[in-house]
Amino acid sequence: MAAAPKTNHIGLTVKEYKGGVSTLCKGCGHDVITNTIISAFYEMGVEPHMVAKLSGIGCSSKTPAYFLNQAWGFNSVHGRMPSVATGAALANRKLVNIGVSGDGDTASIGIGQFVHLLRRNVPLIYIVENNGVYGLTKGQFSATADEGSKLKNGTVNDLPAIDLCTMAIELGCGFVARSFSADRKQLLQILKAAIAFNGTCMLDVLSPCVTFNNHAGSTKSYDWGRDHQGPVHEVGFVPHWQDEEADFEGSERVEVKLPDGGHVWVKPLENTDHDPRDKASALKLLAEDYQNEHEFFTGLMYVNPDRASVQEDLDLSPDPLSHMPIEKLRPSREALDDIVESLR
Repeated sequence: MAAAPKTNHIGLTVKEYKGGVSTLCKGCGHDVITNTIISAFYEMGVEPHMVAKLSGIGCSSKTPAYFLNQAWGFNSVHGRMPSVATGAALANRKLVNIGVSGDGDTASIGIGQFVHLLRRNVPLIYIVENNGVYGLTKGQFSATADEGSKLKNGTVNDLPAIDLCTMAIELGCGFVARSFSADRKQLLQILKAAIAFNGTCMLDVLSPCVTFNNHAGSTKSYDWGRDHQGPVHEVGFVPHWQDEEADFEGSERVEVKLPDGGHVWVKPLENTDHDPRDKASALKLLAEDYQNEHEFFTGLMYVNPDRASVQEDLDLSPDPLSHMPIEKLRPSREALDDIVESLR
């Protein structure tokens, strides 16, 4: 008799967190991120039907079809995923929202909506699958391509890159991280912590495009990433239902408690003293990253679990709008008269 499949703490198998078969290029970094998302939601025991998946347009925006096929999903117009995510978050506070975007969808056509999503602190795990090119339209430079990097045809990018992590921190995002699709161990811990966070989580993940941007001269290739990644710390996440601590030796570590009762352990690595709770330290680290042509830093850049989400700022009901009776949704005549009077 075959052994029963392994289940998580809510009794589901990993199969129930999978989606369709990927149609992306073999070796694409996006598929590694997809598999890590599956592992994170499985290990965290999130019910798949309590998840909303959102995306825009691009190779990255196809990936929600490849995970959590029992979740709700909406593939929006190019660059417009943040507004759809905002509506979903306001309509149903009980859903866990995850949006998958790309560097073009976020840093070019969608940058205006991205900015206001961060400013409002909409509860959303916002993953940028960052490969520095428009993979769906034959590999032109995107706004995150590093100055001096080259296309396969030898064209050199002469424009400075937009640093999405720096922008997110400046605009008040409470959870900002950078990772590399080839570093699945680090990415898994960051994703699990993001699921437990209440607010916008911006994850900038270097995800090489094997077709258009994985050659010598690219600063978004697998080889360049492996040679130049500089992890600033070890990250471990412990959910609220587990008592054991992360496997970190020594006392030089930082504990960050998250709203759901879980906590992140951060142990600085040699030659780094970065405290992710310190906004000024995070911006300084990213500035050094930008100035250093030979290294990009990865890890939890900044976290502030005390900032209120837009749902809390608006004092929204915990009940989904679709579950509320019409009497609660429709203002009375007296209430409308009071509103009109207040605007005179």
